[in-house]
Amino acid sequence: MATHSMQSMQPAHADEPKYRILMVHDTSTKALVLVPSDQLLDLVSIWNHSELRLQPLRSREAIKFFGQAALKTEKGLQKLMGLKVYMDAGLNDLDVIEAVEPYTGRVFEIRRHWIQQPVVLKALALTTTSISNAQPGGSDTKVITQAVERFTSLRVKQRLEDTLGMPALPLSMKKLIALRSDPIAGIDDLVPLVRVDPSLAAQVMSWAASPYYAAPTDVQSVDDAVVRVLGFDLVLNLALGVAMGQTLAVPDDTPREGVPFWQQAVYTAALCELLCKKVPVAVRPKLGMVYLAGLLHNFGYLVLAHVFPSYFSLLSRYIEANPHMPSEYIEQQVLNVTREQIGSWLLDSWSLPDKVCEAVRHQQDPNYQGDAQQEVGLLYIASRLLRSKGLGDGPEEEIPSALFKRLQISREDADEALEKIVENRTELEALVNSIAPAKAS
Repeated sequence: MATHSMQSMQPAHADEPKYRILMVHDTSTKALVLVPSDQLLDLVSIWNHSELRLQPLRSREAIKFFGQAALKTEKGLQKLMGLKVYMDAGLNDLDVIEAVEPYTGRVFEIRRHWIQQPVVLKALALTTTSISNAQPGGSDTKVITQAVERFTSLRVKQRLEDTLGMPALPLSMKKLIALRSDPIAGIDDLVPLVRVDPSLAAQVMSWAASPYYAAPTDVQSVDDAVVRVLGFDLVLNLALGVAMGQTLAVPDDTPREGVPFWQQAVYTAALCELLCKKVPVAVRPKLGMVYLAGLLHNFGYLVLAHVFPSYFSLLSRYIEANPHMPSEYIEQQVLNVTREQIGSWLLDSWSLPDKVCEAVRHQQDPNYQGDAQQEVGLLYIASRLLRSKGLGDGPEEEIPSALFKRLQISREDADEALEKIVENRTELEALVNSIAPAKAS
């Protein structure tokens, strides 16, 4: 199981290098790339020019290469600049280029005259503004439809979920969703449903026996597991999350050395739950909704892989080449739709609770003010905290102090919850392994 996250440095500040350096390669060719540090590298521009499918180094390869002692010397750096260097047009007139390598954080001072094979491309890098401005407008449904039409020969004439070829929901999952939406449903409704599904029953018994939930004595039955150890909300939400995740396969060609899908799902759900418990009782959102939002927060990632299988490898390489960039901009550039848009749309079409769908859709916006603003805020904090420990994918980002204030929790509360997750990694990994398909490891 991979342990490295696709994370990077903080967004550049005024005193940090304005440019970044990375290496791209294939089996016979190596080249360097120099682009503005806050922009997205457009790999296709290099591929079109070189007629080669040059790929970015994996994070561990980049750390090994750019961490070489020889590159601390001027002679070593000059030798490196003997490679072909793809450059953004804005760098061509600079005498000195100060560039950071995102995985090591090392800063290199490069003299322009050292670059012996410059290839200056005008469209090598894209700003987040230019990416956003190029996106189609309208509702999420319209955006998803246009994205599907762009990348397939389909012209959408029927219901969108039929066009996407989404698998039918199993009957047991439909019943779980109905229970989740029933405000008066309880353990007496859930236990019979678990008992008649052998796979689900075995899963529940496994969860109850997990050291993370620390059952006081041996768990003897499904009733025992639900009533005495796990409780109605946790069993229902775990069962829903796992059932939904297993309707779609975890893709094979994910960003190399990224954090596995199920690990992120379980860790995010667990941290969301701990953070929720820090919120004052009088204003605390429903614990079950927050946990389920955390478990399903990245569900759209599976949907993207299902809907755009031919382009998912391309998306993975773009994520590797741009570890500093939030995923929504990369997905907009490559696919014209984000995992948050398509994931929340599908969850809504499957009749998941509105607040869960809303939290999944707006989880990247710390200023969101809708009905699910507490769920969104907790999910935003949880994902950024996990990234700081290498337990979540995405660039490290500062969490606005105003968000803690709005949720009525302190940064100290959040750090305490995060430390509890880190301390319980062994137990959480056992839980991950009990629910994740083998190929997700």
